[in-house]
Amino acid sequence: MKKQEIDYILTRMLDSHSNVSDLNLTVGKPLQVESSGTLVPVDIKPVIGELTPYQSELFALNLINGDRRLTEALINHGSCDLSYTLPGKARFRVNIFSQSSGRYSIVLRKLESKIPTIRDMKLPKAFYDVSKDLNGIVFVTGATGSGKSTSLAAILEEINEHKSVHVVTLEDPIEYQHPHKKSTFNQRELGQDFDTFSNGLRAALRQAPKVILVGEMRDRETVEIGLSAAETGHLVLTTLHTVDAGQTINRVLGMFSIEEEKQIRIRLADTVRWIISQRLLPKVGGGRVAAFEVLRSNIRVKDTILNGESEGKTYYDIMQAGRPFGMTTFDDYIVGLYEHGLITQDTAMAFASHKGVAGRGIDSVKSARGEATTDIDNLEIDRTWEKG
Repeated sequence: MKKQEIDYILTRMLDSHSNVSDLNLTVGKPLQVESSGTLVPVDIKPVIGELTPYQSELFALNLINGDRRLTEALINHGSCDLSYTLPGKARFRVNIFSQSSGRYSIVLRKLESKIPTIRDMKLPKAFYDVSKDLNGIVFVTGATGSGKSTSLAAILEEINEHKSVHVVTLEDPIEYQHPHKKSTFNQRELGQDFDTFSNGLRAALRQAPKVILVGEMRDRETVEIGLSAAETGHLVLTTLHTVDAGQTINRVLGMFSIEEEKQIRIRLADTVRWIISQRLLPKVGGGRVAAFEVLRSNIRVKDTILNGESEGKTYYDIMQAGRPFGMTTFDDYIVGLYEHGLITQDTAMAFASHKGVAGRGIDSVKSARGEATTDIDNLEIDRTWEKG
């Protein structure tokens, strides 16, 4: 299989449906793409039916293209990450991974060429405030494919438009290529420019940046260096795979021993500025829409980080009380999406963190519209109690 054949297949897959975000090659399945959050098969000529182990391995080896580091990672660790460019069409973040049967699967995430802006994406006001911070650490969290990298790119674009600072990014791979505007950008890619995020971050501290983007906090060493960077006057933007803002602190603490917990709590309380979590929800009429949870540092947040959550003093409670200061819970944000007709009630309830809270919010919206808040039309009064 030659590069021209790979490019032809990828082009056909990319053009097969609208809103394509991922290309999926799995043995025993036809070629598939993720369109608006749903996997759908791709018709291609000459016809490729169910992918065979030989075809997937051939595809994987051609994408790796003889790179020794990637080959060793795939053999020793079972997966490898790389970037791939379809000339004049698109760039991809590629993950190749093996299964116990020795088969290889490939997922290619399409990378947008146009750098997103906070305004175009209609992100919460908190994103503008993040871009104005001078130091500290900002966590953007969510599941894989929830748009974390896109949100961070929008923050960096806002900084690039308004601040004359040196920005160093450490990415795997580089997703958005930022041109020099007011800011000076130096973007580095894992595997090509540095070997681990911890080493890349350690080197970045010697490169005189004001803003550092760390693609992902994958281990305790990277977290430790990130905290040190935030403590020494840098603004550190990074991601974690957590489901909500409250879980993020616990996830970081879980990387350290019990003996270290008190000291890490103190460092987190001093450095954490924002935790923004996000989820992508199916949108009415097709496509997807983002929902956000925003936790902003204040005295109550610092105290909760230091001493842990307790009855009436949870991160969720703080976010509910902090609405005037730009905070929000997933539940409140999701109810707002429902109120504006962007998602259905079923979607709202499926993605809510606390079903009861979201349900009451939806009932309030329905009541304000003059709609029934419960399905009671077919209920009948039980009159058997009158007998006897």
